[in-house]
Amino acid sequence: MILHRSDQAGSVRALRSAAPYIRLYKGKTFVIKAGGAVFSDAAMLRGLIEQIAILHLLGIRVVLVHGGGPQLTEVTEALGVPTRMVQGRRITDEQSIDATSMVLNGLINTRILAICRELSIAAVGISGVDAGLVRAHRRPPVQLDGSAETVDFGYVGDIDRIDSAVIRKHLDSGLMPVVSPLSADDRGVLLNINADTVAAALGAALAAEKLILCTGAHGILERVGDPSSIISYTDLAGLARLRDAGCLREGMLPKARAIEEALRGGVRRVHVISYSAPDSILAEVFTNEGTGTLVVADVNALTPDEQHGGAAGGATAGT
Repeated sequence: MILHRSDQAGSVRALRSAAPYIRLYKGKTFVIKAGGAVFSDAAMLRGLIEQIAILHLLGIRVVLVHGGGPQLTEVTEALGVPTRMVQGRRITDEQSIDATSMVLNGLINTRILAICRELSIAAVGISGVDAGLVRAHRRPPVQLDGSAETVDFGYVGDIDRIDSAVIRKHLDSGLMPVVSPLSADDRGVLLNINADTVAAALGAALAAEKLILCTGAHGILERVGDPSSIISYTDLAGLARLRDAGCLREGMLPKARAIEEALRGGVRRVHVISYSAPDSILAEVFTNEGTGTLVVADVNALTPDEQHGGAAGGATAGT
């Protein structure tokens, strides 16, 4: 490879512009959640883990939480078990909970760890079951908002408590935890928990600097189905307005709830970005402009640079 002086100068400028962010975030905790669809594309998954490897090598304490929805749907349908989603959440019956464990704790978690080994990341795979990391109970039947229908989500869990010491011990040892969202109740019954919910709870328990949700969408959209309407930044009030206006649908609904829980729990910044955009994590972390949507508790707490950079990339909500 021949590096011309113009290329060299660009590389130096990039390093200089990233240096303040590296100083700011070194030693801080990031919780990154990767959505299930990225695991269907080997090149895309490797690109995502490569970015996470850079954060890890720069001294950022990274916790990676993964889903596995598309893979789980493929396996359960092959077994003749139909998939039912209600308001973006999966109903998990007795037939599918074993498949859930197989896909999340086995297929997806191990695949990530294999890439981490290739990239020399000291990663360890765990689930919410391990050492009581995620304490949960089975969700009782619930009545849907604005409907008389009552839904039993089956073997789906609601979180009672996070034992953050389990994660901190790994981080303090220089390891990167790769977390499957499967958990169990006090009787040992396996429970499936939404990965966004687990990531948000972990972020709050660890007082994370950032929660980064890597999704199929390029961010939160002001107009459903219009990729050009990405909202650059918003806050809790803006998120509530988007929900009331019907802008948040299907899978974005549990994400919005997870974002609210994370921010109210003490996470400073939540980012919604696309795993398919090139270097989306690095661009979101090391530039003011970013690539997706930044959500904070109150936009008035954003610095002028953050507001100016965000506004350059698209619409805002909540101001």
